[in-house]
Amino acid sequence: MYGSRGVGAFAGRRASAAVLGAALLITGCSSSDGEGDEPDAGAGITQQPKESDPFWVNPNGNAVRQVARLVEDGRKSEADRIRRIAEQPVGEWISPENPEEQARGFTEGADAAGRTALLVLYNIPHRDCGQYSQGGAADGNAYRDFVDGVAKGIGDRPATVILEPDAVLHLVDGCTPGEFHEERYDLLKGAVAKLKGLKNTKVYLDAGNAGWGDPDQIHEPLKRAGIDRADGFSVNVSNFYSTEDSVAYGKRLSAKTGGKPFVIDTSRNGNGPYTEGAEGERWCNPPGRALGETPTIKTSDPLVDAYLWVKRPGESDGECKGGPKAGEWWPEYALELTEGSD
Repeated sequence: MYGSRGVGAFAGRRASAAVLGAALLITGCSSSDGEGDEPDAGAGITQQPKESDPFWVNPNGNAVRQVARLVEDGRKSEADRIRRIAEQPVGEWISPENPEEQARGFTEGADAAGRTALLVLYNIPHRDCGQYSQGGAADGNAYRDFVDGVAKGIGDRPATVILEPDAVLHLVDGCTPGEFHEERYDLLKGAVAKLKGLKNTKVYLDAGNAGWGDPDQIHEPLKRAGIDRADGFSVNVSNFYSTEDSVAYGKRLSAKTGGKPFVIDTSRNGNGPYTEGAEGERWCNPPGRALGETPTIKTSDPLVDAYLWVKRPGESDGECKGGPKAGEWWPEYALELTEGSD
């Protein structure tokens, strides 16, 4: 990531989407009573109260499986710590392989539990400016096919989509070469339109973070990317800026985008940003960080639609500071995040 956010939460899933979809059914989502209180296999994780947190806790998530392993090994103290992550809904990052099947599996699992799936699309061409999560769709047509697949997979089931972390930001900060700008605007605008054409899907277009720059620099690009049709925008995805600073940034930007509401990624911002070491690597697996506010739609601010855990706490930002590849589960870092929250 280009020095402003480690969006390396891109999930490099090792299992196929077909295996994942089957796992969701095996864990009992298909037989839920609609109240979403089904336990997973061994970890004892249930859904959060729907009135305050309508998003789905995946019973097959990395943190849930880690809890089950720790319980089996008799490591209760560590299991209790990881449970702080496992019991909260987190974003499901749709990978390029079989996006329709993934979106269907996640939304079916959530719908069976009476909850809403939180999905993240992070596959824009020329993604991440050559850093740990570089890549994305091969070209514009491949990206359109990707979005079409996601839309087909969602169907009429409830979903909230965080659309392309960094994609607009990198159009502004000089990271994405100018020859790709017009295509990116077109792709983002098309993605917003496609997803908003679904019956029960909300879309939040990513808009950077409080430490990046000034809202004056990004509000017009957001409009060109389709913010007018989106439900709002997201801030602080995979980053560490405080909720207070994120609210201030979001409100300034909202005032320039017709009063659009926004969501804040609070997954790892409990201790604020890391301020030591090389500036260009502070975003990547920084030590001493902590979980932030737990996900909720009760934010006490009419402009803040939700606090979300878009980044999946415990998954690596990339191969820095001893971490595994971007998106891989890192138990030691997960424990560190929970310890910082004490």
